[in-house]
Amino acid sequence: MPDVREKRSDKAARAGAIVDRLALTYPEARIALEFRDPYELLVAVILSAQCTDKRVNEITPGLFSRYPTVAQLAHAKRDELEEIIRPCGLFRSKAKSLTEASQAIEAHHGGQVPTSRAALARLPGIGNKSAGVIAMQLSAEAALPVDTHVARLAFRLGLSTERDPDKIERALQALLPKARWTAAHHLLVWHGRRVCLARAPQCPECSVAGLCPKLGVELAGRKRPRPTNQRS
Repeated sequence: MPDVREKRSDKAARAGAIVDRLALTYPEARIALEFRDPYELLVAVILSAQCTDKRVNEITPGLFSRYPTVAQLAHAKRDELEEIIRPCGLFRSKAKSLTEASQAIEAHHGGQVPTSRAALARLPGIGNKSAGVIAMQLSAEAALPVDTHVARLAFRLGLSTERDPDKIERALQALLPKARWTAAHHLLVWHGRRVCLARAPQCPECSVAGLCPKLGVELAGRKRPRPTNQRS
């Protein structure tokens, strides 16, 4: 079991080995949201806050049929939009984010969804994490956005003891080459959804168990570190 007091160089080597093993375990790891263009990706990411990607993928076909463009969504009637997205939860705040982000894109980006993380993060309803998820799909901009799965695994794997998502992201980025950031994000998310579960981690089935100090695993199902006050 790795020593959590390990030297930075050793931790970086272990982080690289973890990504290598996860890449062999999940060669198909990618974003699970379904989309055909930047507009659809933006909408899907906004809807995915505290909602499963499966549910989002069930909702978006009807949503895009009703509002196929940024301009149409920008002028959507709020009550009609809320009714369509109600199944994904937080539908009132998400409807507000969708219309306001679309209006901002119309006003400041000529109706085209921006591709840089900085520009995306300035849109209403888009936080740093969501901006990173969108940017790494739409451009060559490397990112390692931290959602609840990445945060949980970073702690359990002894790669970061931070609780703030931005600090966790910087800690992980410092351990991995920039070219591996995007892949690391997808791999950690996939592993967190399938094996390193929040309440019932499946350690006997874990491909990186030999590289993991299992921090906090004995507390799974009880209070555990999680991102604090995170904007999506």
